[in-house]
Amino acid sequence: MRLACPGEPEWPTQLDDLGAARPVVLWLRGATDLRYACLRSVSVIGSRAATAYGSHVCTELTAALAERAYTVVSGGAYGIDACAHRGALAARGCTVAVLASGLSFGYPKGHHDLFGAVAESGVLVSESPPDRAPTRPGFLIRNRLIAALSRGTVVVEAALRSGALSTARHAREINRPVMAVPGPVTSEQSAGCHELIREWGAACVTGAQDVIEMIAPLGEANGGPEREPAVPADSLDPVTAAVLGAVRPRAGRGPATIAMLAGVDLDTALRCLGLLAASGHVERCDQGWRKRRDLGSA
Repeated sequence: MRLACPGEPEWPTQLDDLGAARPVVLWLRGATDLRYACLRSVSVIGSRAATAYGSHVCTELTAALAERAYTVVSGGAYGIDACAHRGALAARGCTVAVLASGLSFGYPKGHHDLFGAVAESGVLVSESPPDRAPTRPGFLIRNRLIAALSRGTVVVEAALRSGALSTARHAREINRPVMAVPGPVTSEQSAGCHELIREWGAACVTGAQDVIEMIAPLGEANGGPEREPAVPADSLDPVTAAVLGAVRPRAGRGPATIAMLAGVDLDTALRCLGLLAASGHVERCDQGWRKRRDLGSA
């Protein structure tokens, strides 16, 4: 685990939008640099009691977002949150899980393996000390981080009294786009989404392209996976640039080989690879890591 504090390189500056509610410190665990992971990010949230419809839509949505190099942010809970993380992981994308408990406590306990998978290619986040159990108010307090870490929030399924609506409320308060997926009019788990669209003016979205059009800079929404990296190669620090130079464009290399060729230790190489993946330069493959395919051999 590691700590991130305001003003440090890994601190996501969009958290400053929370004003006095900004966290004092964040506990982090995972291969990815949190700040870079959140450069292109979407919060995807919803009910713990997800329906088959909601689970399907969420998994397809987040996998499509991950394929376009968008980081998926969610809360690590059962239901829609779990589908959001798994969809991103299935597409070999980056995902951020913001937990209401400490990272060592890892609530819910049933997601121990999921949290391990998130840490391998993304990052786990908490503002609680590692061994602290979650509290009932802590879940609602945690939701402001989910909203602030991303460029927009999508509610896939939510009942009228769902805690997911509090995340949408936080997003609206800090002027982030709020989106909702419509569902069957007979489903209580979609009633909250319909209220967001009807009463809050949330954008109605049905797929990844709709979401990207709401959050992407002008002219980028139709770029698809062929877009340029979020961080230009010439703006990388020397160590990260050396690691990128050791990654091949087609066949992958293992992290130990990349570390040796770049002249850095393995931990540094893993940290840089996570940063490069989040910013769109590299991707995982069966052999380890390679330069992103749509960037060609440049």
